[in-house]
Amino acid sequence: MTGSIGGIALSVGLGAAMVPLRPHLNLATAALVLVVPVVAGVIIGGFTAGVASVAAGFFVYDFGFIPPYYRLTVGRPENWVTLAVYAVVMLLVARVVASLESARSEAQRRAAETDRLFDLSDLLVQDRSVEDLLRTIVLAVRTAFDVPGVTLLVPDGGRLEIAASAGEALTREELRGLEPLSGMPVSLDTGPGAPRHIRTVALMASGGPVGLLAMRGVATSAADRDLLRTFANHAALALERAQLRDLAVRAELLEEVDRLRHALMGAVSHDLRSPLATMKVASSILNDPTIPLSVPDMHELHGLLDVETDRLTRLVTNLLDMTRIDAGVLELRQEGVSLADLVAETVLSLQGALQDRPVEVATPDWLPHIEVDRVLIGQVLANLLDNANRHAPLGTVITVRGELGDERMVVSVTDQGPGVPGVEKDAVFDRFMRFDTGGRSGLGLSIAKTFVEAHGEHIWVEDVAGGGARFLFTLPLVATAANGVRQLE
Repeated sequence: MTGSIGGIALSVGLGAAMVPLRPHLNLATAALVLVVPVVAGVIIGGFTAGVASVAAGFFVYDFGFIPPYYRLTVGRPENWVTLAVYAVVMLLVARVVASLESARSEAQRRAAETDRLFDLSDLLVQDRSVEDLLRTIVLAVRTAFDVPGVTLLVPDGGRLEIAASAGEALTREELRGLEPLSGMPVSLDTGPGAPRHIRTVALMASGGPVGLLAMRGVATSAADRDLLRTFANHAALALERAQLRDLAVRAELLEEVDRLRHALMGAVSHDLRSPLATMKVASSILNDPTIPLSVPDMHELHGLLDVETDRLTRLVTNLLDMTRIDAGVLELRQEGVSLADLVAETVLSLQGALQDRPVEVATPDWLPHIEVDRVLIGQVLANLLDNANRHAPLGTVITVRGELGDERMVVSVTDQGPGVPGVEKDAVFDRFMRFDTGGRSGLGLSIAKTFVEAHGEHIWVEDVAGGGARFLFTLPLVATAANGVRQLE
């Protein structure tokens, strides 16, 4: 109606404007000017409005430009031909313009549908968890297709469970009607129906049905219904991909747990074997009445039992620390500590394990105090000393040195053992890591790294000229450390 009124008004207006110029215009010029209302009418209101504009232009053309003027009569026969040609040409123009406008509108509609589908699909291709993807699907459908409510159900043990919903939720009766065992027929299409009627769209992927999309109300146009079906297919593929990704992650997690379980058994058995074997031999000799033992021999065997018991105690402590670290319940309690005192205490506690091993300590008294958890850093030093003692040849010196670095204390433990190959320098601190050289990082170095990094510091290993390994780590000074209690992540 708007196009028809606009075309008629424009025809009358243009005709009135050209009447004063009539002596200077010929009939063809007036006819060409009256094409404008026809084109405008078609663009605004379609072909029907174009026909109305043609009719209005016909009367304006006859009334104002065909003699006799201001009458609807036609004086000469050739003027009938002019009017007939005008009418035919204008109708053809209206039809052509209407076709072009329809094609343009259809192209715009399809472009808009493509954009909507692209936007919807773009939501699905992002790396999301299954839960996020389910919420994204229902929100996208409700927003894009303007329906009162959307619910996505997924199969679970032969039943359909609500996985996500947006807008008006399904009632118990409606949900019961969608159950596979309800015996009630379910419409699996998007055809037109009652505005509040529940319609469903099955989400089918290569592995079979992955969900059911239930909508309260449906898309009104056929184009929207086609778009909804296309989006449902994309959603099904995205949901299947996300489910497969979750299964793959679970499989990888189980694989990693199994690997760690085997590695833990290997690490524990490896670290337990030597002290247990030594303790068994010593206890068997002490308990065998047929073996004559002198007092020095008995003292040596008892000392051996004491050393290996301490070694087992350190292993159990490392295992407990590892468990507390993994559980996130190990707290960091910092205090001002003298590095010289901390090193002396640690070396003294390891005297039984070190036995005759010479330990050279270079920690001058003038060094500033460090702000650390005394127990944890003591454990770091003990683990590094025990590592050096196990790998260095008998009789060689282990050196513990403290130096003032860039607003940090740098502590090093150096041995004269075989060293650490370059390719293993980073992995040597990994828990349970096995190396081609036959060595194992074990728990001690991994825990040392965790305790040092808990202080916000760094630990690493370097080669020593002439052979050996130097393990270095930094510690915060009292003036620069943060006070309080921090939780280990």
